[in-house]
Amino acid sequence: MGVSEPGWRALLAEAWGAVTGADTPPLEPTVDAVPREELPSGLPVADAAVACVATALLTGSALAGSVMGGRARSVAVSGGQVAAAVRSERYLRVDGKGLGEGFAPLSRFWRAADGWVRTHGNYPWHRRALLTALELDGADPDPERVAAVVRELAAGEVERRVVDAGGVAAAMRTPEQWLAHPAGRAVAARPLVAETRFEPGRPRRREAGPLPASGVRVLDLTRVIAGPVATRYLAALGADVLRLDPPERPELPIHRYDGLPGKRSALLDAATPDGAARLHELLTDADVLVHGYRPGALDRFGLNGAELAHRHPGLVVVALSAWGPDGPWGHRRGFDSIVQVATGIAARESPDGERPGALPCQLLDHGTGYLCAAAALDGLRRQAEHGGGVLRELSLARTAHWLLAQPPAPEPVRPTARADADAWLTTVPADQETITTVAPPGALDGVPLSWPDRPIRYGAAPPRW
Repeated sequence: MGVSEPGWRALLAEAWGAVTGADTPPLEPTVDAVPREELPSGLPVADAAVACVATALLTGSALAGSVMGGRARSVAVSGGQVAAAVRSERYLRVDGKGLGEGFAPLSRFWRAADGWVRTHGNYPWHRRALLTALELDGADPDPERVAAVVRELAAGEVERRVVDAGGVAAAMRTPEQWLAHPAGRAVAARPLVAETRFEPGRPRRREAGPLPASGVRVLDLTRVIAGPVATRYLAALGADVLRLDPPERPELPIHRYDGLPGKRSALLDAATPDGAARLHELLTDADVLVHGYRPGALDRFGLNGAELAHRHPGLVVVALSAWGPDGPWGHRRGFDSIVQVATGIAARESPDGERPGALPCQLLDHGTGYLCAAAALDGLRRQAEHGGGVLRELSLARTAHWLLAQPPAPEPVRPTARADADAWLTTVPADQETITTVAPPGALDGVPLSWPDRPIRYGAAPPRW
């Protein structure tokens, strides 16, 4: 038995409406249900995952059929593949070996004096900020030393100290506590996918290609999971994706491999005059910019909405953040695991009503990533129809709000056969390694999507189209 059909259909209608402004998709997707045991949760995780992927595919089909001189494609989604795709980092293999769950020893829950707090220390600069905040500077301490310090502090105090030091942490709140918090109210007040339009900018039209995004140039300024999920899916749908990373802050190995299928990867220091000039040269010839930086973090490079629209008329911009651009947390750093804790998901998923829980996958990352891809594709359609620049804004916290607002998931039942993730795995070339990962979910006109035959080479491409 799979996801309840009304569940994924209702979520698809909501996601489609948030992305396109229309009530229902023009095509009916074919969806093979996913067993709930693959994504067990009290929240409708499986339904939401299917809805987000289907929304991205449907917007691609709509783009191909409405303004690119082609025709709409039929859309099919396998729930079993979606369940694997939203856990792609777990199935990643490099020469047959996994790279773990992706969490460092200091990225975890800690018991505080009055509750629970979660920290994030995967990146060296966030780990240093955490240790500084807890007055544990120097060599990495044993986690027990961190635990001893945290036990003496209130969870909110740990959160405040770490954030003030430039790190990432969140005290565990219930959904009700989050909605009563000023940051929670600001998130709830925003749409799931916000849009701002800028003029002028002539409509950009292209000839139809073999895939919905064929001929589209996407500049990718994203890291970790959510943004790279969006841009790798755009690559699977035919886009030419160029990812840029700052040379002084290299990506973690697990995300280098999991986030790069189908893309070219280059290093560029936009803080230098030459780097900033090159960045804007790339934007001049780009159709889409997807970035995952905190609101305001890119203003010094001339990458806010109004300036982008002025310098690069007709550009479609998708801006992804943890908390959204409004409210007291708009400029905070955040990751899926941290947003789950702050918004009440960890409390809702508690196994015993006291200890924190977690979703069975990083759905806020993956689900928001597919919605970002959908927002980019729909932005291209709108730009081609009406001209001007388009800014679409999404956040992990707003996706969490959407998920928490849904009716609880029905109790799971034992399926007659467990899904086999091996059926969805594929190999991707790299320099001297064999990379195994999940194939992009979905099919168009009955043809399954596949990653472009482009080797994964982190930072090896020149920063040019």
